[in-house]
Amino acid sequence: MATFTIIIPFYQKQPGILLRALKSIFAQSYQDFDIIVVDDESPHPAQIELKDIDPAWRERINVILQPNGGPGGARNTGLDNIPPQTRFAALLDSDDIWLPDHLQNAFDSMTKFGADCYWASMEASEEFYYHFGMKQLESQEGGTRLSEKPLVIEMPDLASIMLKNWSFLHLSCMAISREIFSSVRFDPSLRLAAEDVLFFVDCILKSRRTILCDEPGAARGTGLNIFHSIDNRSPEFLRQQFNTWVALDTLEQRFKARPGDVASIAQYKNTARRQALWSQAGRVKRRQSPDFGLLARWVMRDPAIIGAAFSLGAGKLGRGAAVKGAQ
Repeated sequence: MATFTIIIPFYQKQPGILLRALKSIFAQSYQDFDIIVVDDESPHPAQIELKDIDPAWRERINVILQPNGGPGGARNTGLDNIPPQTRFAALLDSDDIWLPDHLQNAFDSMTKFGADCYWASMEASEEFYYHFGMKQLESQEGGTRLSEKPLVIEMPDLASIMLKNWSFLHLSCMAISREIFSSVRFDPSLRLAAEDVLFFVDCILKSRRTILCDEPGAARGTGLNIFHSIDNRSPEFLRQQFNTWVALDTLEQRFKARPGDVASIAQYKNTARRQALWSQAGRVKRRQSPDFGLLARWVMRDPAIIGAAFSLGAGKLGRGAAVKGAQ
């Protein structure tokens, strides 16, 4: 059996996206892997995408069909079906691609330093400007250099560091050991946001050693990406913010004994509340009905959103009075 099992959750409408991801896998300098593709009731089925590929490639790919469960649920299905002899798992979103040495760097670094959790940098791009690499993280937060080429660093309190800004961590740049993938899972209910952040924290907290490699492991591709297709005018925006709040609330419980981390999480939770409320106010302004059902669920889970609504309303009234006075 293979050393790595690669898990690809698949839900796409365009042909060619899965094939592009697979080509980047089979171009790896490290070739001891097998692949699980979880077809999450994709509009463009994985089997159609795979029908004309090289038979030698096809033998190494296990396609699992499931009713649509979202990206977290699809990844969980992949994790649940990793063969018993697999040593490491690596994740690749179907709309991303790997750079040729990603698996080799992950294998070398994890075996050399006894790591359970590994991230490479995401390749820089103008489109996804918020990504930044491990060298920049090191310049901001310090850490211990374990290797110079490739640059591998270790940070003893990585979970707290990522709460400030998790734009240096990406699922497609991640590899985990059996110690992690045998027990840690995604929350499948967080379908539109934050399922990766919660998974990252749980992996870091479970890991005996986590290491970060500055060498780019993956590049962002283009395809159907649920998160990035939503803006504050989208019908799904409120649910996205609610799911973000739920994930942050769960994180708060993980870090309840660490006041500094709780304060960071509280700021993010308040941002989710404000963005959700502004989106619903925008719907009213456009003569559309707010999502009263989901707002009611939010109030039941988080009564503080009522205070946030009053605060935003008071702020708007205050700004309006100031403008009137100036006139």
